[in-house]
Amino acid sequence: MDRVALRGLKGRGHHGVFPKEREEGQTFIVDLVLSLDTRPAAEDDDLTRTVHYGVVAEEVVAVVEGEPVNLIETLAERIARTCLKTDAVQEVEVTVHKPDAPITVPFDDVTVTITRSRV
Repeated sequence: MDRVALRGLKGRGHHGVFPKEREEGQTFIVDLVLSLDTRPAAEDDDLTRTVHYGVVAEEVVAVVEGEPVNLIETLAERIARTCLKTDAVQEVEVTVHKPDAPITVPFDDVTVTITRSRV
C-alpha cells in the first residue's frame, strides 16, 4: 500500500470529561496516514482514482469541531470511520493530539494513535 499523510490538522473542539473542557473548548491536532493504491490515479493522472486529501482534511476538522465526546479515543475512532468512507482508502492511522490536556505537571503533548482498516 502507498501512503498519503496529512499532518497537523487543527480544529477547536469541546471534548473531554471535565466541565471546563466542554465549556471553553481547546485545540486538537490530528495527523493522518491514509493507505491506498495510488497506481490507478498515477496511470491516468486522475484525482477521482485516489483520495482527495483536501476533502478528507475538511471532513476530519468537521469531526473535531463537531459533537463533543469524553475521550480522545472516541474522537480518533470517529475520524478513522470518516476517512474509511473514501473508497480508495484501505487503512488509516489516526493520531489525535491534545496539547492542552488538563494535566497538573509540565508536559508537551498527549496523543492517542489508532489504526483501522476495511478488513
